[in-house]
Amino acid sequence: MKAAVSFTRCHSRFLENLFCGVSLNSVHVKRIMINATIASYFTLAAYVDSGLLRYLFFTLVLSLYLLILCANTSLIVVICMNRSLHEPMYVFLCSLFVNELYGSTGLFPLLLLQILSDVHTVSRPLCFLQIFCLYSYACVEFFNLAVMSYDRYLAICCPLQYNTRMTQRKITLLITLTWLSASVVCFIPLTLTARLQLCGNIINKVYCDNYYIVKLSCSDTSVNNIYGLAATSFVIVSPVSLIFFSYVRILTVCFSGSKQTRQKALSTCTPHLLSLLNFSFGACFEIMQSRFNMSSVPNLLRIILSLYWLTCQPLFSPLMYGLNMSRIRNICKHLIFASTVFSP
Repeated sequence: MKAAVSFTRCHSRFLENLFCGVSLNSVHVKRIMINATIASYFTLAAYVDSGLLRYLFFTLVLSLYLLILCANTSLIVVICMNRSLHEPMYVFLCSLFVNELYGSTGLFPLLLLQILSDVHTVSRPLCFLQIFCLYSYACVEFFNLAVMSYDRYLAICCPLQYNTRMTQRKITLLITLTWLSASVVCFIPLTLTARLQLCGNIINKVYCDNYYIVKLSCSDTSVNNIYGLAATSFVIVSPVSLIFFSYVRILTVCFSGSKQTRQKALSTCTPHLLSLLNFSFGACFEIMQSRFNMSSVPNLLRIILSLYWLTCQPLFSPLMYGLNMSRIRNICKHLIFASTVFSP
């Protein structure tokens, strides 16, 4: 009798352990499934329910995007079609305008879809693609502005040696290095982020951001943080150092040169400096918002300033260079006049 009771107790404990084990395993499986679901998409939580105003916002953003496309494409066509503009400065400008189109296309199509959508989610591959486009756009912008400052330094400080030092081969090499190095610098953090195990899927922005995904990680992110700081320092410090050196030399020549030299330097360097300051302001706030607690800043203001460097710079650059550089401005005037005269 005692043996039977003992067997029954052991059997019941065995069944209890068995079923508890199955229960724990099912819970573990469910957690894995939840984590897999979270990792497969992200929610952009900065959007608010604007009701019918979403159509107004959609129209405004779409108009801005179309204006950016038209402005940058027009100047690219003008530079490519006019042989008189086939000079290093305008070739670098063409690369800059192509980058403005590239960065805008990385942001606006998804932004427009999210404005009209009720559920602000984006798939993991599309989110990582947007991160690569926006980050590489920022890198190319800084590198391109640095190359343009170096070109202005050679043209103003070494005018007799300009044609021999700024050859077609060197132009191709500089543009290739600008785009290739930006792609490599921005691809590495994505590979580091892709290996992380995430404990959430909510990104408190209106577009995907690598650092916000890293902050969702349950695993060690020291490698990501170290590389992020090193890459940010490289992308900012290297171009800014070259730009600073170039403009110190340019200012030295301008103050010691003639009035004509100062006017030439002013006409070619002013749009470049304004473009650099405008983009640096937007990028600086974006870095501060990612690294520091900005909860005291109103949410709407954070969204506007977060989008500033991605929306205003692509429109600011073509307008600034198109209006301030006399050769581009004159060609555009002739084209507008010709289209007006010969239109039916």
